[in-house]
Amino acid sequence: MAATNEHTVLQFVTPSSTASTTTQVLTARIHPLVIFNVCDCFVRRPDSAERVIGTLLGSILPDGTVDIRNSYAVPHNESSDQVAVDIDYHHNMLASHLKVNPKEVIVGWYSTGSGVNGGSALIHDFFAREATNPIHLTVDTGFTNGEGTIKAYVSSNLSLGDRQLAAQFQEIPVDLRMVEAERVGYDVLKATAVDKLPNDMEGMELTMERLLTLINDVYKYVDSVVEGKTSPDNNIGRFIAEAVASLPKLPPQVFDNLVNDSLQDQLLLLYLSSITRTQLSLAEKLNTAAQML
Repeated sequence: MAATNEHTVLQFVTPSSTASTTTQVLTARIHPLVIFNVCDCFVRRPDSAERVIGTLLGSILPDGTVDIRNSYAVPHNESSDQVAVDIDYHHNMLASHLKVNPKEVIVGWYSTGSGVNGGSALIHDFFAREATNPIHLTVDTGFTNGEGTIKAYVSSNLSLGDRQLAAQFQEIPVDLRMVEAERVGYDVLKATAVDKLPNDMEGMELTMERLLTLINDVYKYVDSVVEGKTSPDNNIGRFIAEAVASLPKLPPQVFDNLVNDSLQDQLLLLYLSSITRTQLSLAEKLNTAAQML
């Protein structure tokens, strides 16, 4: 597919009351696998390519949230006045993914970069024929603001009578869903420079520091509400109550013993797995040496 760039692009960073009523404000729930895939495709891109694009797969939840769980890159050529997308490759990859995950559908497309441009409007027109109200996800692999910023947009056409004036991209909320192990990897990925990857103990330390910071934030919020400085929010109060209720009702000493026992079990597993890897490596080297004799 090749298209000529005749679009004017309007980019809104936050939902506006002046936005078109045809644009439904959604929430994009993104799994970390999608971000890792985008970054991997960007690293493997051709030298002449300034950015990479691809298809987003997932599902739309009953509450309107777009759950983005998978993705794949789509080859394309882009210049200042036209864009060409390999449609056959896109359809072949989609058919292959549907054989493995038949419940996943096209929910949008992604690109690397810090925003949208005229080429984005052309590509979005193509994906609008593949899915209803597709989401455009951008991953800033150039670290424009000092980190890899992730944004999501929906688009609508602004028209005057029968004449299309511009393509409007409106930013929507992004919800990154990941467990702590994935979050540690994501924090390393979005940093501009990393000396080394954190080991298990360093990752646990970072997690505990983040947990302590969150607990302090909750303390400050509760104290501010009690003192009348902040108006209470029933939803936040409900979340805090559920978090407190989920804690086991055990004496501090018993709880500390359980945590220490669990930590020792994890360290023992790490030690045993290290011994196993060493034994397998030695056995492989001995086997190779025996075959050479």
